[in-house]
Amino acid sequence: MKTKILLNPYSNRWNSKKRWPEAENALCAAGVDFDLSISEHADHLVELAAEAVQQGFTTLIIAGGDGSIGEILNGAARGWDETSPFKITLGVIPLGTANDLCVNVGIPLDLAAAVQTIAKGKMRGMDLGKCNERYFLNNSAAGLEPYVSTKQEKIAWLSGIPRYLVAAVQGIMDGPSWNARLDWDGGSYEGPLSLVSVGNGARTGGVFFMAPHADPFDGKLTFVHGYRSTRMGLFQVLPSAMKPGKGNMVEMDGINEFNCTRLSIHLDKPSPAHTDGEIFDSWVTDLEYKIFPAAVQMLVP
Repeated sequence: MKTKILLNPYSNRWNSKKRWPEAENALCAAGVDFDLSISEHADHLVELAAEAVQQGFTTLIIAGGDGSIGEILNGAARGWDETSPFKITLGVIPLGTANDLCVNVGIPLDLAAAVQTIAKGKMRGMDLGKCNERYFLNNSAAGLEPYVSTKQEKIAWLSGIPRYLVAAVQGIMDGPSWNARLDWDGGSYEGPLSLVSVGNGARTGGVFFMAPHADPFDGKLTFVHGYRSTRMGLFQVLPSAMKPGKGNMVEMDGINEFNCTRLSIHLDKPSPAHTDGEIFDSWVTDLEYKIFPAAVQMLVP
């Protein structure tokens, strides 16, 4: 059966639409037989993915960014009983702004090379995360990180990675904080909180490594929680969060990183929360996380 390609033309502020002909030519040159569906409005990708599964497609290719991947994943997961094998194989044509998932699993950002990855058909079982009723492949968070996301969504005068950086500065200037109770298989924490980031992958937002040791193939979630009492303290964290290795923020006082298979978070006041970069709730106090090891077959180099 043909491969189903789901295109989000809005990804990267409509640059996805502009670059689609290049991707289409690469697909044709590689001999990939595909059927194309194009998103026309918010949440349409969720519906298109669910329809594709109902129509019998077993491979879905996301042409878009990280948020598009999350929407298609959740559409494809409708009706999944969480004990049977996941319904479809996923591939990615990176047309987004940050393309974090591709970087984290090694999918080339060059469109022709990414299409060759799809054509070769090599698969690897990737871990699947879940937060409340939302599935995610790359990362999720509450606290400062999604608070920053609400800021960047309102910035129209910048595009690309600079938009994320300006939003981070704006969010830090507001200095949001919470009191929290965290429980996971291996420990607990109760006290003040600036951020909690749950990573299946290490990189998010194009430049940030909020869970720098996360591995999407190790069967575990890696989460980081931290608290800084002042704006200056938060600004000190910002450059460290952009370091993938030595010198990352997890080496700083008050910032902690753990591995787990389950995590419960209770906040004393509501926070926005996101999965794969998309805000799914702007007013939430309780989050439950778990991991499904090697649940999703990904097309990888």
